[in-house]
Amino acid sequence: MAATRSEPVGPGWTRRPANLAAAVTAELVERVVRGTYPPGATLPPEPVLCETFSVSRTVIREAVKVLQEKGLVRVRQGAGTTVTPRSQWNMLDELVLGATIAQDETLAILDDVVVTRRLLESDMARVAARTADQETLDRLGALVDRMDELVDDTPSYEEHDRLFHDAIMQASGNHIARGVIKSLESQVINAAGYQGRSDRDLCTASNKGHRRICERIAARDPAGAAEAMFTHITEAWLVRRGEAGDPGRLER
Repeated sequence: MAATRSEPVGPGWTRRPANLAAAVTAELVERVVRGTYPPGATLPPEPVLCETFSVSRTVIREAVKVLQEKGLVRVRQGAGTTVTPRSQWNMLDELVLGATIAQDETLAILDDVVVTRRLLESDMARVAARTADQETLDRLGALVDRMDELVDDTPSYEEHDRLFHDAIMQASGNHIARGVIKSLESQVINAAGYQGRSDRDLCTASNKGHRRICERIAARDPAGAAEAMFTHITEAWLVRRGEAGDPGRLER
């Protein structure tokens, strides 16, 4: 069987990775996500993968085990290793999410990240309007004022932006929701599609949204705070995402 002829060329390590299993795992994740090995397909047998990556069977078995933990493949004795349907993939996994975003020209995955963030943060803003103490209110106000001064310094503005949102999340007391958002953001924050363009006018417009959220929380207006957060996250993303794909997916 001439399986090696149809097998994609290996990564061709310019420098052999220190952790071979991790490197092979990352490469296999990318191949599954981009459809080199589509759902329902069987991964090449161990000898072929060993030759492809120039590694031992132990390394391949470790990599396949990790893929199985991520929900990308199913291993059955005598039936080989089969790629699972996308619905079974762990989309919160760093490698899976990163590879999926890299392959998604429609920005649909990033839309889903934003919708998830919007849903959770709107609820947390609602709770913060009831529970935030004076120290938190003062901090939010100070952050908004400082961001007005940082509209010409995008990196510093964005750092204060994250601090503002995190202060609200902490005030809500919902540590699970905060953990989900922090995890998602850590994985997408450097994605070009998520960052989009940023300039003085965009920072100025964004901070008007922050000030509205701050005002509604300070006014002890849960519904208003939730609506302000929902609107802010939606509008900021619509400006950054551009015209790719279907922006209508954000409508609710």
